[in-house]
Amino acid sequence: MTATMTDAPPPAAPKAAGARRRSGRPLGQTLMIVAGALLLVAAVRVITGSNQLDSAGQVSAALSLAVPIGLAGLAGLWSERSGVVNIGLEGMMILGTFGAGWIGWQSSPWLGLLCGIAFGVLGGLVHAVATVTFGVDHIVSGVAVNLLALGATQYLAKLFFAGGKAADAGGNPKQSPPADALPNVTVPGLSDGLASVEHHHWFLVSDVAGILGGLVTDLSVVTLLAVLLFAGSQWVLWRTPFGLRLRSCGENPVAAESLGVNVYTYKYAAVAISGGLAGLGGAFLALVTSHTYLEGQTGGRGYIGLAAMIFGNWRPGGLAMGASLFGYSDALQLRNGGVTVHALLLLLVVLLAALAGWKLYRKAVWQGALSAVAAALILVWYLLTDEVPGDFVGATPYVVTLLVLSLSAQRLRMPKADGLRYRKGQGK
Repeated sequence: MTATMTDAPPPAAPKAAGARRRSGRPLGQTLMIVAGALLLVAAVRVITGSNQLDSAGQVSAALSLAVPIGLAGLAGLWSERSGVVNIGLEGMMILGTFGAGWIGWQSSPWLGLLCGIAFGVLGGLVHAVATVTFGVDHIVSGVAVNLLALGATQYLAKLFFAGGKAADAGGNPKQSPPADALPNVTVPGLSDGLASVEHHHWFLVSDVAGILGGLVTDLSVVTLLAVLLFAGSQWVLWRTPFGLRLRSCGENPVAAESLGVNVYTYKYAAVAISGGLAGLGGAFLALVTSHTYLEGQTGGRGYIGLAAMIFGNWRPGGLAMGASLFGYSDALQLRNGGVTVHALLLLLVVLLAALAGWKLYRKAVWQGALSAVAAALILVWYLLTDEVPGDFVGATPYVVTLLVLSLSAQRLRMPKADGLRYRKGQGK
């Protein structure tokens, strides 16, 4: 993502198919990483005695907290793959929360969900008109969308929720009346069986049971929809002609136009889809997390979603990992407080020590030394304390996000034309 604009598009055309770099990791390597992570978490759980570290409740809470962040990140991915920087995601999520709360309490949560998506699409179209049609700086337009969405929803909340039937039903200028809940899904039999295995606290076996149990117990239908949207986005963007043309607009719009692609149309479609996904993330907060619209309930998740998208290297799989990491750390501090976060320190020591060894092996002396020093300091903190102070617990998810982003920054590659101003016919 870039904060500056230039009128000149990148001169080089996309590489031929045979010259493309392979994306993703081999399946065997991925499985090895997952197995290693499970062993590490299981070992830390046994050493620290913190059984909530990977319990079904912890995993379920982490998934719930990760969904709105993941949807915001997926929204940013669609937009930026077409070459439009979208930091207006926070505002589009705010519009989604209001639309879902406004319609949700008056009719049904399903209609509220659709209205939240529609409000997000509206915010996306405003951003598209400003950036694609009028060539406004993408950052300026995104900030304007955030400010407009915040001001508009505050005004509309006072207009629609402060009096009449809404006030009688529990509404006020800062929140809507409560809406009915959307259904949850639990796999019968499997959920109870996994819970029984988890409660034995066996090494690795109970850890796997707890993680799987959190994935099959009391899941919102919107969570399942989000999983399908991630898989669908991966397929559409990388396996269909539509996705190829859309990504070409973000890599080299001049070359795409020379091949007959209507760049404006694809940019509009991508930013509208981006707004809809952000609106769905806001609707999740309003209808699943709290069952009501609340002023300020997005809490910066649009920006965090952008950070997760960058961590994921503008790909759905990596984005899902980034959102899950933030959701996990957030759930850890919300559910269990300083004791369990203290156990997380030991896990962080092992990861930093492994990173230091890898960097030193790759002759990156300064990075390896810094990682080793950080690991030593955190180990001293872990050994000299029994609990993380409450003032630090609330900052856990943000610290984890910054740490991961700083460690992954060297391998990032954004779309080449991301954020660049484009005018139809400028390649002629």
